[in-house]
Amino acid sequence: MSYLQASIPVAETVAELLSDALMEVGALSVAIEDAYAGTTAEQEIFGEPDMPQQQLWQQSLVVALFDNQTDASSLINEVFQQLDLNIENYQLDTLEEQDWVRLTQSQFDPIQISERLWITPTWHETPDENAVNLRLDPGLAFGTGSHPTTHLCLQWLDLHLQGGENVLDYGCGSGILAIAALKLGAGSATGVDIDPQAIIASQDNATQNHVQAAFYLPDTLPEGQFDVVVANILANPLRMLGEMLAARTRIGGQIVLSGILAEQVDEMNQIYSQWFDMNTAIIESGWACLNGTKRA
Repeated sequence: MSYLQASIPVAETVAELLSDALMEVGALSVAIEDAYAGTTAEQEIFGEPDMPQQQLWQQSLVVALFDNQTDASSLINEVFQQLDLNIENYQLDTLEEQDWVRLTQSQFDPIQISERLWITPTWHETPDENAVNLRLDPGLAFGTGSHPTTHLCLQWLDLHLQGGENVLDYGCGSGILAIAALKLGAGSATGVDIDPQAIIASQDNATQNHVQAAFYLPDTLPEGQFDVVVANILANPLRMLGEMLAARTRIGGQIVLSGILAEQVDEMNQIYSQWFDMNTAIIESGWACLNGTKRA
């Protein structure tokens, strides 16, 4: 079975309105993308909780999927008339039936973090059987190792874990950092996330990797301090969580912070230097990883 796919360039101010109207007239699905994705004009959008943020791209592309028996052109023109839109340069293509699962899987290859650390989806063979291999599939929770912030935290763990540490992964997402810590020699690992789905995904991923880690919602985390505290979240929650994360780190222990933009480094260092001797930030693709040692 084939489908009809309409690609409609619009300004951000009407993208959601057009999407809703297309669904109402029978579109099977609608997505909003950056009209300049993959070009030098591609627009990056970053958002943080409780912070003003740009929701859509200034030049957006509304991509709608229709059944191939539908008169998609008539439906689209009907919506244009309803919304008083004058759009003539949209594109309508036939989309052939595909093995969508296999197609999606083909977009995720093994990721090499360091000389000895790989992240490999379960449908791939491990590139190096002698390496430390994390088996992780893209799923409900953030954290597959492809984003610079996750990459930076994994590299830090690989370089600095000596063996036997107890590690706290605050904002665990997929559980990747807690799982990696255990496979790199940590004595124990605990993960925390505000999303119940992240807790489920993390537990499943730990089982898949044959390690035992404990995952909690914030209110259920047992008392105690840790040798290493890793928080790969965003700057705004890190601003608010500083005192709590410091209290969870033992004296002489290490804190690792990421999800921070390069221009936010000075501010975050200033906040966390209340409790930690902070080291020079590591920057990758505009993102930063900070680390420091807890003072007495």
